[in-house]
Amino acid sequence: MITGKIKFAAAEKSLFFPTLKDRIDQYFAQGRKSRYANKEMIIKTIVLLSGYIIPYIILLAFAPPLAVSLVLWLIMGASISGIGMSVMHDANHGAFSKSATINKWLGRTIYLAGAGVVNWKLQHNVLHHTYTNVADLDEDIKDRGVVKLSPHDKAGPMHRLQWIYAFLFYGIVTLYWVLLKDFIQYYHFIKAGINRQSQAENQRMLAGLIILKTAYLGIFFAIPVLVFKIAFWQILIGFLLMHFTAGLILTVIFQLAHSVEGTQYPLPDDHGVIHKDWATHQLETTVNFSADNKWLSWYIGGLNYQIEHHLFPKICHVHYPELAPIVKQTATEFGLTYLENKTFSTALKAHIRSLKRFGAPNLEESIV
Repeated sequence: MITGKIKFAAAEKSLFFPTLKDRIDQYFAQGRKSRYANKEMIIKTIVLLSGYIIPYIILLAFAPPLAVSLVLWLIMGASISGIGMSVMHDANHGAFSKSATINKWLGRTIYLAGAGVVNWKLQHNVLHHTYTNVADLDEDIKDRGVVKLSPHDKAGPMHRLQWIYAFLFYGIVTLYWVLLKDFIQYYHFIKAGINRQSQAENQRMLAGLIILKTAYLGIFFAIPVLVFKIAFWQILIGFLLMHFTAGLILTVIFQLAHSVEGTQYPLPDDHGVIHKDWATHQLETTVNFSADNKWLSWYIGGLNYQIEHHLFPKICHVHYPELAPIVKQTATEFGLTYLENKTFSTALKAHIRSLKRFGAPNLEESIV
């Protein structure tokens, strides 16, 4: 399915988003507030980067016992997922700073996870944010055979148990990204016409990916083993623990915003039209969760306010708690449903129920 052939109903048919946008603009204008990062965001950036870099330095400098080193690897995994959800995510949306240069460099913190930035932007900014929960277009729910995240994908007998084993596969997501995903997406996005860079640009991109992966694996394996004489098996165990931690956290958080009971999975008609305007589509395919948990909001970069993020991705996430009541009130005025799960556990249970439903080989429920 080619993205350019899919269209949403004309936005003029709904005054919801123009009204909401005016109210959000007024919020920032009246409060004389910037839409970008504030002091809290800068401090968070320093804390998360330190949580990733300092444990690695300690591992090299002191070669602590395995039990201590595993704790350090665990901290690194939690920190890199925090960097991804807070710093990298905002920067690659152009929401961290008014400066394109600052956004560019902070967006490259994705390299700390061994992943390429161009593919991430195509998958997330273009496909996921435009075609949220649309089968074959939203890469976040794409059918990869193992876990079914859409009611439109055919499930087999093994998928009856996916609500149990899915979390194991969530844990290998970032490792898969380091080793294979970037290269698979590189060829897929070019072939599908999603990557519209020139041939020369793509050749440089491919060379950059190879250099990135080589340097990343060299930093984590060659330097500790060859220079600091740390046992390879200890590094391997720690590296896998770091990635399992990061992959599990990142994937679960993103799933709780879209792959839960209550969200919709619309398909375009035979003419390639989705019969909702884009903003209404975002409301129907996105759900907030655990909005009252300030610590969680801090750590996951406001991704529990996914409705606000999907409607206003170029606004730094530190502002979402104040914007949420405006969005909710406006949605209510226009008769639209503002989806939210009050707690993290409620959202997690809703995701597990979706996994069970989508994993049923004979899905007989009506599909929207």
